[in-house]
Amino acid sequence: MADIGTIVAEITAEMRGATERGRVADYIPPLACVSRDRFGIAVVMADGTLHLGGNAEEPFSIQSVSKVFSLTLALGMVGDALWSRVGREPSGSAFNSIVQLETEHGIPRNPFINAGAIVVADVLLASGTPAEAIAGVLRFVRSLAGDETITIDARVAAAEQATGYRNMALANYMRAFGNLQHPVEQALGVYFHQCALAMSCRQLAMAGRYLAHDGRDPATGRCIVTPQRARRIAALMMLCGHYDNSGEFAFRVGLPGKSGVGGGILAVVPGTASIAVWSPGLTPKGNSQLGALALERLAAATGWSVFEACSGL
Repeated sequence: MADIGTIVAEITAEMRGATERGRVADYIPPLACVSRDRFGIAVVMADGTLHLGGNAEEPFSIQSVSKVFSLTLALGMVGDALWSRVGREPSGSAFNSIVQLETEHGIPRNPFINAGAIVVADVLLASGTPAEAIAGVLRFVRSLAGDETITIDARVAAAEQATGYRNMALANYMRAFGNLQHPVEQALGVYFHQCALAMSCRQLAMAGRYLAHDGRDPATGRCIVTPQRARRIAALMMLCGHYDNSGEFAFRVGLPGKSGVGGGILAVVPGTASIAVWSPGLTPKGNSQLGALALERLAAATGWSVFEACSGL
């Protein structure tokens, strides 16, 4: 296998020259202004070595990638009781679909679709006011990344509040089934603000290290979650992290990953590395087109797919 730095440089050069770059999310106005020319990648190894390429230091709206961190916090608060309110199955539907909620009595399929993440935000509200819950998410992500400069983009949060009609419908529907315990506007406020976290690829890769290393920060040895919980979060990322394109991502890349409509993807290689990629152009399914391609190239060049050990069978 070639040096990781060389692989990252080659992938960055290929992505820089790509012509098919997808379409940026335009239903959240601030995201529509981001240039499709942007591409960043960051790989952080177990020993803390960083390999960066492209726009790896440029902050972007991580959007649904934040659901990994809010889920971690919610599980720390209520443990497995969460699963009575949110399922653990792939949805097979769009991230903002309301169809399944009717047939499944207001219980979202998993915590990574919008409805599931809104329930998770409702759980976080048990920690205090909406402002306190939002501050808790920000504090947690800053601690994971070891970076106090991470912020929430107020413009993006306000735009989501102003245009999030489908999310409002999802929240009201679940409230009608008794699956939200706080006022709808409060749960949505937490959800919109967590999605508005602005992070660079470097910061995001650093924040995701605990999922690659049995729930521990490899730099300090600090336990973030138990090894079992880290594995289960990673399993949900593999099964549900790309919505109704999760099977395709697993087929092509073979790593647990979570995408966001800001064009970011967080992926983990168990025991080895945490990876963040960013390219704002999306596929029709709402996932980063070049981000997924870059991860496919990286997994192929390194043999990092979790299925690689079975390749000789």
